[in-house]
Amino acid sequence: MRTARCTLMPRLAGAFILFSVIVGPTIAAGAEGPRQYLRKNDDWYRSDDARRIADNVLTHQSDLGGWPKNTDTTVPYSGRRDALKPTFDNGATTDELRLLAKVFAATNEPRYRRAFEKGFDYILQAQYPNGGWPQSHPPGKGYPRHITFNDHAMVRLMKFVREVAGDKTFAFVDQPRRKAAADAFDRGIGCILKCQVVVEGKRTVWCAQHDENDFRPRPARTYELISLSGCESVEIVRLLMTIEKPSPDVVAAIEAAIAWFEQVKLRGIREVVEPDAQSPTGKNKVVVEDPNAPPLWARFYEIGSNRPLFVDRDGVPRYRLADIGYERRNGYAWLGNWPQALLERDYPQWKKKQNGRPPKP
Repeated sequence: MRTARCTLMPRLAGAFILFSVIVGPTIAAGAEGPRQYLRKNDDWYRSDDARRIADNVLTHQSDLGGWPKNTDTTVPYSGRRDALKPTFDNGATTDELRLLAKVFAATNEPRYRRAFEKGFDYILQAQYPNGGWPQSHPPGKGYPRHITFNDHAMVRLMKFVREVAGDKTFAFVDQPRRKAAADAFDRGIGCILKCQVVVEGKRTVWCAQHDENDFRPRPARTYELISLSGCESVEIVRLLMTIEKPSPDVVAAIEAAIAWFEQVKLRGIREVVEPDAQSPTGKNKVVVEDPNAPPLWARFYEIGSNRPLFVDRDGVPRYRLADIGYERRNGYAWLGNWPQALLERDYPQWKKKQNGRPPKP
């Protein structure tokens, strides 16, 4: 399970490189493939070039219906089909289906519709009865079986099924599937509300993954412990904010998460990468004091204490970035400004909209 959607963007400043974390999707190796073709004009989807790209995408579709991750699925695949491992991790499967839908809508060629329906059914089949989605399907016995917010996997799936339920691009989808898509979204919202972690009677945010049976926070890799996520929780809140007529429970979940983000801001520090002759690469990520620095948030917070967590591959929780080894310290995004735009822009806009809307009965 990759976590690069909570990443660092370097920029040079003085004698060392300052890191500022950007919000929004970053691209896994090879994953830009189908996404870049979703921005074409309508005429392009009727072209021979569009058919060629869509046919290449078909070669990567697994027998189960999904697509593999970290693969440019817009170039042809000639390997063994049984070697393809479908997943929802790292952006896989949803953009391939969006592209096929656009090309079918423009060309009416049955092979694209058949492939879309197979892939969409795969997504529906993967959803647990309680509304959550695992990282991949079949879920297996390891951590990918958990309800997966990491890499924004579940949020992306929920956005996609909502598109299928209502967007005109998917008007070709039969009514039973469109209804199933709407139901899948609603069940997903219910799951999100059940997963929100409650500490001493107060709702907080979410872990990067939750138990698929009882919704408890769950660990993933050895350095991804049970915790509160300062990154993945941001996109969950944004998704909840897009609900046109939110229930009181949804409103309460948003308000509680916003309050938690405000509570756990890290002030007076900055993360920098500076020269280090003793490190394997000649540089090292460190935290320095800076009273003028904008706030940061930790990727992981200890549940109960809200202390930032930094963890090496030994799985031992530590509370300072400097206390973990070079490899994990520099190879993972531990600190960032992920909630900043949510707090400064998105939440005030949402709040203003809610204040002008009569409450839902």
